Formats: sequence, structure tokens, C-alpha cells
Amino acid sequence: MRSLRTRLILSHVLPLLIVIPLVGAALTYLLETEVLLAGFSDELERQATLVASVAVHYPQIWLEPELAQPFADRVGEQLTAQVMFLDPKGVLLASTNPADHERLGQQLIIPGFREALSSGSVVRVDYGEQPGTGTAEVLVPVFVNEQVVGLIRVTDPLSSVYERFPRIRRFILGVLVGGLVAGIGIGWFLAVDLERPLRQATQAIFQMADRQPLTKLPERGPREIRQLLRAFNTLAEKLQRLEQTRERLLANLVHELARPLGALFSASQALAGGAGEEPEVHQELLEGICGEVRRMQRLLDELIQLYNRTTGPVELNCRPTALHPWLVQSLAPWREAAHRKGLRWQADFPDDLPTLEIDPDRLAQALGNIVSNAIKYTPPGRKVNLSAGTENSMIWICVRDSGPGIAPEEQERIFAPFYRGPAERRFPQGLGLGLSIARDLVTAHGGHIEVQSTPSAGSAFTIWLPCQAAVSE
Repeated sequence: MRSLRTRLILSHVLPLLIVIPLVGAALTYLLETEVLLAGFSDELERQATLVASVAVHYPQIWLEPELAQPFADRVGEQLTAQVMFLDPKGVLLASTNPADHERLGQQLIIPGFREALSSGSVVRVDYGEQPGTGTAEVLVPVFVNEQVVGLIRVTDPLSSVYERFPRIRRFILGVLVGGLVAGIGIGWFLAVDLERPLRQATQAIFQMADRQPLTKLPERGPREIRQLLRAFNTLAEKLQRLEQTRERLLANLVHELARPLGALFSASQALAGGAGEEPEVHQELLEGICGEVRRMQRLLDELIQLYNRTTGPVELNCRPTALHPWLVQSLAPWREAAHRKGLRWQADFPDDLPTLEIDPDRLAQALGNIVSNAIKYTPPGRKVNLSAGTENSMIWICVRDSGPGIAPEEQERIFAPFYRGPAERRFPQGLGLGLSIARDLVTAHGGHIEVQSTPSAGSAFTIWLPCQAAVSE
């Protein structure tokens, strides 16, 4: 009783075990009492009427009693019931029942006799209407020249009727047993069919707990079971993606931290070996160390931002911010970085840009991630172009580079955490979090980011913000 399969089987089978026998018993009772017995009573009346119609043509049997018994014997050979021939005074003239032969010539008291004589019609007593007898009888008056010359009494005991029932009962019993077997089989099949996907889901959950490879479960069965299996498959897919993300994160961290740590170790070894005695070499080594530390700090900032994403919604500290001076101030460090790489920097920001309710630091971080990629992927000697404007109650800020471009099938994937492009055009530094973080920050302001790119022709990233920037709760 503790297993789901057993309870499901019992839930399907128990009603059948209770209902079908009760229905069978009720059906048998109604069939025997209301149909068969009534039919046998009708047949008994037909037999009595037939005997009476034949006896009309033999009036001498009512006048000469010695002729009545041979006539009754011939009639009885054709009937299953017992037949009595009575004169109008109730004297027994003949009977097909040998037990009545001792009463021949005697006057009998027959229930319904006087009624049949006085009314001149058939009197019928069905099975069970005479307490203690269990018989049915029919009294039919016989008329000759419109005078009642006698009565024919046809009786049939209930025991003779029940002798005809066993075949019917066996048939009903066979149907009921067949129905029970079919019901039990169907109940067993349905119970197993319901229990199987639940057992598979349970085993898969244990495999998940043991960190075994997960396989997608077939979504079949009733709607609720399919929804459960679909939910499990969705959970399994998300867990697999999280595991893959974790593995990529570790691999990227090892890769990204190994290089600056190696450079720092080499610089510290050089300083310890006396290379720092020359001022120029000393300054060069210190600048290299500072550069590597800044790159490690940027990696750390991205990881902190990723952690903040997983712990809850982005929290903004919004305040009225004039866009034009904010853009000039926020992009100044990136302009210097572009010049140091030998890039041409072009910025076109209208003076009449509105004032928005934004978090200037967070939005500067999002814009900086996009500009950083533009500088990173643009070859020396080429141009990075920045512009801004208003359109349809929206503010747009566009960053256009002259890099290798992005293939159409990659343009949506680049916003996924830890995604990095193909090795032949991927920049060696970075965890693949910059664009993902930028999109989250812009979305928190009620905006979105669009990308337009053609391979070998550069890319354009556009930040769209509503004129009344929404604040995410």
C-alpha cells in the first residue's frame, strides 16, 4: 500500500470489484423477476388459452368424466405445465399431475375459481403472488353454446422455471467475470502507465543529485504528467547550462589570470634581479605592473557585476543628469585609450540633448563596455565613431567601430554571459561578460541595445533610452 503503483491499481480495480458484482446481482434479479418470470407467466396464459380453445371442440369430456383423463394425458405431452380439468362445481375431472389422480371426482377449493366463473374471463396468478406456493397459475373458463361447461387450470411451479435459469446465469456470470478481468487489466495498465514516468523522473532527480549525466525524459502521458516532465526537462537544461557556464567561467578565469600573474611574476623577478636600477627600465616595469593590475581589476569588476546579477535585480541610484556633459566626461578616458592605440576618434553629440533621470555611474559602465570593445576590435589607423540624438521620444547613443564585424548568427549570442567569438577573431583578454552586463544595465533603465554589423565592415551598437527613463525595482 505504500507504493504509488499499488494505490493506483487499487483505485482503478476496487470500484470494479465492488460495483460490477452488485450490478450483476441486481441485473440477474431484475432479469429473472421482472423479465423472465413475467415472460413465463405470459407463456403459461397462452398455453392455458390454447388448451381451452381445443377443449371447446370436445364437449363430451365435460359430460363423461372417463373421457377427460385420456384427453388430459394427450394434452400434457405437449406442455411443460400441469393441467387440471374442473367442472362448474369445482369437481376435478382430470389432471396431468399423477399426484392428483387420487383426488379425481372430488370437489376442490381453488383460489380464483368463483371469479373466473362469474366473470367468464381469464384469471391469472403470477409467480410469487401466492405466498408459500412459488407457483403461477391460470384459470380459463370453457364455453359451449355460451354456457360455461368447465374450467381449465394450468399451473407451473417456480422450481421448474428455475431449472431454465442456469444457462442464463452462467452467461451473465461469464460476462461479469470477463468485465472484471478486462477492468483489472486496464486498471493495471493505466496504473503502470501513470507510475512509469514518475519513476523515471525520480530516478533522473537522483542522478542529478549524484552529478550523473542527465538525459531528456520523453514527455508522454496525461497532461499533468507531461507538464511535470516538461518542467523537469526545462530544469535539467538550465542546470546543464549553468554547469557549462561554471566550467567556462573557471576556464576563462584560469586563462585570464594566468597571463597577468605571469607578467607580474616576471616583472617582480626582474626588479629583484637588479633590472630596476636603470630609471627607464624601472619605470617601464612599474607601468607594466600597473597595467596588468588594472586589467585584473577590470576582471574583478566584471565578476562582481555578475554576482550582483545572480543575487537580485539591478539597483540604480538615479538622479537628473544632463546627457551632453555626462557623455563628454564619461568618454574622455576612452578617447585617450583610442589615441594611444593609434585610432581616429570622432564624437558628435548635440548640445541640446535632454536631461534624463538615470544612474550616471551604471550607465557609464554600460557605455564603457561597448566603447571598450569598439577600441579593442578596431585595428590601428582606423576610426571609432560616437554619436547621439533623439528619435520618437527616445534617446539613442551609437558606438560604431571599424573592426571585423559580427556574423548574423552570432549577433544575439554575443549578449550571453561568457560568450566569446571564434578564436580567429577573438580578443585574447576578457571573460565575455562586458556586453551581457551592458545590456542588463540598459534594460534596468527601461531601454535596450541594438546591434548592426556586417562581417569585415565593422559593427554599430546603439543604446536606446526613453526620454523618461524607467527605474527597475
